[in-house]
Amino acid sequence: MAKVITVILITNGDYLMLEELKNMVCDANKRLETYQLVTFTWGNVSGFDYATGLVVIKPSGVPYKSLTPDMMVVVNLAGKVIEGDLRPSSDTPTHVLLYRKWGNIGGIVHTHSTFATSWAQAGRDIPCYGTTQADYFFGSIPCTRALSQKEVESAYEENTGRVILERFKNLDWLAIPGTLCENHGVFSWGKNPNEALYHAKVIEEVAHMATISEFLNPNIKEVPQFLLDKHYSRKHGPHAYYGQE
Repeated sequence: MAKVITVILITNGDYLMLEELKNMVCDANKRLETYQLVTFTWGNVSGFDYATGLVVIKPSGVPYKSLTPDMMVVVNLAGKVIEGDLRPSSDTPTHVLLYRKWGNIGGIVHTHSTFATSWAQAGRDIPCYGTTQADYFFGSIPCTRALSQKEVESAYEENTGRVILERFKNLDWLAIPGTLCENHGVFSWGKNPNEALYHAKVIEEVAHMATISEFLNPNIKEVPQFLLDKHYSRKHGPHAYYGQE
């Protein structure tokens, strides 16, 4: 019945696009394990379909190896299930809030990857110590504030999204495509689920590098602004020249 309702709500062409997004979201969730970003079921990937205004997201608590595209859950931007027999990820309210508030993102990833989550538990931004980070993030990877007891006890997942929005009030979410949530873990985003997953892996790698760098040199300084500008602009913006046309 749920699938019939979906076909009524959207055109056949858009439905085919939604089926393609299910395949992409399923594959990206499976690759969380491949990229060693999750343990057990500690993470999820979603994708946003601009044509229908619907979100495809991992079902809650299902092992990645068991996932198939038809198990993906489709919700609207209010978080209401439109299609699917399983419960969506418990983090769905965070995902849909970011899709509602921010333009130009079509994929979101949440993980508890080891090194990045360690920085989140420490309540610290990840400073930009080198060009690896500068290639993808225009500066430090920010950490949100911790949620209050009231925020945790009332609409916890939605309030997680709200503190992310609060932290990015004066930041460019496209130039800094990810964040740490204090006491929690990592959220990253991109133009589609694959790019969001890519950014999640970058965050884990640079968190690992930053941890070792601070151990080796407690007085380490962040990369100079001119070097940050150079490396970020090589890959992003009107003057990018990295890679092929």
